[in-house]
Amino acid sequence: MSLFKRSALVGATVAALTLAVAAPAAAHVTVNPDTATAGGYAKVTFRVPNESDTESTTKVEVNLPVDKPVASVSVKPLTGWDVATTVSKLAKPLEAHGAQITESVSKITWTAKSGSDIKPGQFQEFDVSLGPLPDSGEMIFKALQTYSDGTVVRWIDEPTTDGTEPESPAPVLKLAAAGATDTAAAGAPTATATAAAAPQASADDDSDGPDAFGIAGLIAGVLALILALLAYARSGRRPEAATTPADK
Repeated sequence: MSLFKRSALVGATVAALTLAVAAPAAAHVTVNPDTATAGGYAKVTFRVPNESDTESTTKVEVNLPVDKPVASVSVKPLTGWDVATTVSKLAKPLEAHGAQITESVSKITWTAKSGSDIKPGQFQEFDVSLGPLPDSGEMIFKALQTYSDGTVVRWIDEPTTDGTEPESPAPVLKLAAAGATDTAAAGAPTATATAAAAPQASADDDSDGPDAFGIAGLIAGVLALILALLAYARSGRRPEAATTPADK
């Protein structure tokens, strides 16, 4: 292969890999953290990114699952946004703190005031306190995102059975037994000491960690491949050994 062709191959490969690293993952409405203790109380955050290049997000609706209602729902005030809750009658009363609950919040709607909408390239977070949570399973929060031009994006697709992500996934909160999310093994003082010394990450940062590690690993792989391709290209520049009369 000629030196020109080798260099062209290296350049094309580097460009393609650079675009792969730079391409952003599709953003969607999420609930953070995505796992909570079954039967307990939890503060969750609905993170809403704006996916439009020209329009702003003016309204966000989150529907609580009717098959897994909770007795107590509290919404944290958010400057620049009006919030309204819809209360519905339960098909089956709930028992909470020794009392029967016959109705609960079924939908939360946030509406932006003038100038507070989520503009292109931005996101907003909406905090909610829930409990007591159901004893098992998962809670699927179907969400609607309304843009300033009237477009409504429906984040309502439930998880698939084959593990692939649906096109417009609904936020899902998994319910785990108490202690099930602990990763420290009993009787391992070194691991325990390391965990204690490390700063505790906030719940709002939980969804960013895996992305950061994945990007770092991908960049490391790209750099290694680039070095290998450059070495391959340089190998074409070595001059052929001079021949002597005896060789002819």
